[in-house]
Amino acid sequence: MLTQAIDTTSPGGRLVFHVFAAVAEFERKLTLERTRAGLAQARALGRRGGRKPAMGPAEMKRAKAMLADPTITVEEVAQQIGVQPSTLYRHIPGGRSSLLAQA
Repeated sequence: MLTQAIDTTSPGGRLVFHVFAAVAEFERKLTLERTRAGLAQARALGRRGGRKPAMGPAEMKRAKAMLADPTITVEEVAQQIGVQPSTLYRHIPGGRSSLLAQA
């Protein structure tokens, strides 16, 4: 309200300020209500929110098989799968050494 010329020292100015505040609060509540209703509807249709996983089970299996070969670097595996090396490390904690310990 700093850019509006509303004199909040007068009763009329305070009234206008409070009316604007009430309308803004009303709009906010309507937006929240619509958002919640939309999310509930999406859930009822079986949809989930959020980003899709970068690597599915098939990519995980392929990455683990490639990492079992010590001649292939993590960067090369990541490039082949189409992800960043950090994504591989996030999905395969411990990286190559954890795979060798499991075998």
